[in-house]
Amino acid sequence: MISLSPKPALRGAGSFRVLDLKPRVEEFVVAALAGLAACPKAIAPKFFYDKRGSDFFNRICETPEYYVTRTELRMLDDFGPEIAALTGPAASVVEFGCGSPDKIRRLLAALDAPADYVAIDISYDQLVASAEEIAIENPDLNVSAICADFSAGFTLPPELCDGDGRRLAFFPGSTIGNQMPEEAEDFLQLVRGVVGAGGALLIGVDLKKDEAILNRAYNDSAGETAGFNLNLLHRMRDELGADLDPDAFAHRAFYNKTLGRIEMHLVSNDAQQVRLNGHKFAFAAGETIHTECSYKYELDEFADLAKRAGFAVRRSWTDPGHLFSIHFLEA
Repeated sequence: MISLSPKPALRGAGSFRVLDLKPRVEEFVVAALAGLAACPKAIAPKFFYDKRGSDFFNRICETPEYYVTRTELRMLDDFGPEIAALTGPAASVVEFGCGSPDKIRRLLAALDAPADYVAIDISYDQLVASAEEIAIENPDLNVSAICADFSAGFTLPPELCDGDGRRLAFFPGSTIGNQMPEEAEDFLQLVRGVVGAGGALLIGVDLKKDEAILNRAYNDSAGETAGFNLNLLHRMRDELGADLDPDAFAHRAFYNKTLGRIEMHLVSNDAQQVRLNGHKFAFAAGETIHTECSYKYELDEFADLAKRAGFAVRRSWTDPGHLFSIHFLEA
């Protein structure tokens, strides 16, 4: 559990405070060694993200196959007044996994005079760029940026959210789906602690749907998702000194209907060895590194998960095509 004790964020003229608590290289090494030694091999998706990985993901969001981002943006526009009414005035907004500023920009514009905005993300460059944009556009907003692995847990300094309104956590993009259901429950409990009594969470959740739509979304024709997946290997080579060839692996993504999730893997094209930190790891042809899951939920499935974590669903919205959902949860 990370405890943060910074001074209050600066106000006005695009000023904001950055707290750099991003995972150390040693943590990446430990995770990569453990993942390559596991059976089956697996490495967490949080290690996709450096500047290059964030750029890939932003381009994924613009592909015609990936419906999530454009659907959620339209929903934030359509349901913004309802969200604002549920939230109330002078809210302190805490965004987990901020990424591009497009979604938070819409939410802040809809809310009634929000007082504070805290952006949390593991990708430093993306985080700072997004927080700076928001700070410049909202000179009366108290803006802070925390570069950290939020899945590890932390205590949010109360001085970063000192407005008179409620705390509203914001977790868009269906990133909750990247966690195993038990991990998602633990994370929601963490968020419940961050927002406190009377707080709320606005969260995007991808819905179960036709398998063809899901498979296309994670296998875009431009190859952006493939590049995003393979970026893990580029980071291992460039940052950890791993002896490997990213071109010796291929992207694979498919919907596992039994488990209700998309799975992403890196597939070894041939039998080979990868060397890292003095260790050798053998790959058979066709063997994979499991890099990401993206769970899909029915509305009642997610409501049950939220309830177990200490939240009640106040309101849920879906788009006309029933592709995506947004939920307003109250602690």
